[in-house]
Amino acid sequence: MRNRPVLQMVVVGIVGCAILIPIVLFLVPWFPTKASTQAANIHTLYDVLLIASVPIFVLVETVVVFSVWKFRLRPGDKRVDGPPIHGNTRLEVVWTVVPAVLILGLVSYAYTVLHTNEASKKGEMTVNVTARQFAFEFSYPNQAGKTVVSSALYLPNHKPVVFKLRSLDVIHSFFVPEFSEKLDAVPGITTTLRVTPTRIGSYPVECTELCGPGHAFMRSTVYVVSPSRFQAWLAAQPSNAKPPLGVPPPNAAQPGVPGSPSGSSTSPSGSSTSSGGG
Repeated sequence: MRNRPVLQMVVVGIVGCAILIPIVLFLVPWFPTKASTQAANIHTLYDVLLIASVPIFVLVETVVVFSVWKFRLRPGDKRVDGPPIHGNTRLEVVWTVVPAVLILGLVSYAYTVLHTNEASKKGEMTVNVTARQFAFEFSYPNQAGKTVVSSALYLPNHKPVVFKLRSLDVIHSFFVPEFSEKLDAVPGITTTLRVTPTRIGSYPVECTELCGPGHAFMRSTVYVVSPSRFQAWLAAQPSNAKPPLGVPPPNAAQPGVPGSPSGSSTSPSGSSTSSGGG
């Protein structure tokens, strides 16, 4: 072993991978709770990336440490450069082709995950997400013969949902960490995001695009409930209600709310609110 440095490095690399891969996969809390089908796909993708990254990290660090130890400057050595060595063509081809194949494989797998997460599902429910400084509003068109507008997001468990994201002023971002899905809401266009909830519970909704002085307060909550409870919630909501939060910009029509007015509105607590708050 002492006379075979390459074999030494291979052994060290194998031991290092055997130690680090279980640590990064099972002991490091990289992700929040999985609460959607898309989150499960994303978490699996990251696990594959970690499994591919650890051996590369171990390989590079093993070669660096071995080189520092083996070729260090010893007492009495002159401070001169070593003799020039011509490159190894075969080695250069290997370390070019192998990373290229690895990257192409990972990119292809990531594309399939993205394509799967964005594919439309049969029977999916549409929810309009309207973002503005500094609040989210959610509307459910054509539900039980009416359009429901809410400041909180309610979703039935295991029901595919397509979100139609719009912004009334600046660029915002709609993000639910437990869904592992995030997309910008851009003024003038409608962006689309798909999620299938798989875990009953309440989770934070966050804006992750710096959108003004009230950005830190632009939050809401998503409640994933059973289908029967979701239908009961829908039935209890008024039809075509006014926007429940803030003041939309003048002449800004809320998606799914015909003739939605501009001007002050009343929050669920009964107090008048303003979009400039926060």
